[in-house]
Amino acid sequence: MVSLRFPFSFSQPPGRPRLPRSSSPSALSFAVAAASVAAGAAAAVAAGIAASRDPQRPLLESARDFLVSRSSSLPLWGSLSLAENSPPVVESKTGVSFPSVVGGSRQLLGVGLRRKSVLGLKNIDVYAFGVYADDKDINKLLKEKYGKLSISELKESNEVSEDLMESDICVTVRLQIVYGRLSIKSVRSAFEESVGNRLKKFSPEDNKELLQRFTSQFKDEFKIPRGSVIDLSRDRGHVLRTTIDGKEVGSIESKLLCRSILDLYIGDDPLDRQAREDVKLNLASFLEK
Repeated sequence: MVSLRFPFSFSQPPGRPRLPRSSSPSALSFAVAAASVAAGAAAAVAAGIAASRDPQRPLLESARDFLVSRSSSLPLWGSLSLAENSPPVVESKTGVSFPSVVGGSRQLLGVGLRRKSVLGLKNIDVYAFGVYADDKDINKLLKEKYGKLSISELKESNEVSEDLMESDICVTVRLQIVYGRLSIKSVRSAFEESVGNRLKKFSPEDNKELLQRFTSQFKDEFKIPRGSVIDLSRDRGHVLRTTIDGKEVGSIESKLLCRSILDLYIGDDPLDRQAREDVKLNLASFLEK
């Protein structure tokens, strides 16, 4: 079995796939249209986006510009109350599907892909991930500070990502395994290195015990074949709850640990930079309403 140092030491893919293309039947353009207009108009909006978007620009930006050009009153994702009925979002490179809502009210903000470079010869798709945040918490804890800023201002702000990581907002990062030969030992080893480095980044103290409590949750008895799902969720009170294929394997109350995990995905040096930008753009659309 190949032992992979995953997930946080991978090289960045040369061209990270955007949030789902309009050619996919469950693409995000349909979610945008369905949340903003009636079913009859949705097809026209999706067609307009597909016809007008620049292939070098993220789909969400093209969708935003298209909708805004027709009506300044139409929000990017529409009413959050409709998000639960939105179709899943597909990570276009792997075909992995992410529900638009998990945990009742945690909305999908962005998806990404992690790859492993093997001997510099080929890239292996290891897992796709989705970042979710509770819409009620976003409005309660961030709306007052950022609600009056435009989407473009919020997109350029690094503070909004910092506040999302620091505030007591319920967040879930869902990992869906793509590489079928990945072992739980490789996962544990990679977390020891990557999360350990983040703990050192945010605290000068010795946090070996905290790191060991986290990594020990990934026991050898767990199998993670292709399609397995690992959820890393920050619950109220900065409690990190870990589940593997729906089974809770542990929870740890630690603001430092939660911050370190989230920094891997939406911090200043994230695993997937485009995914972080998508998260910021969708977060901005929530706050602008």
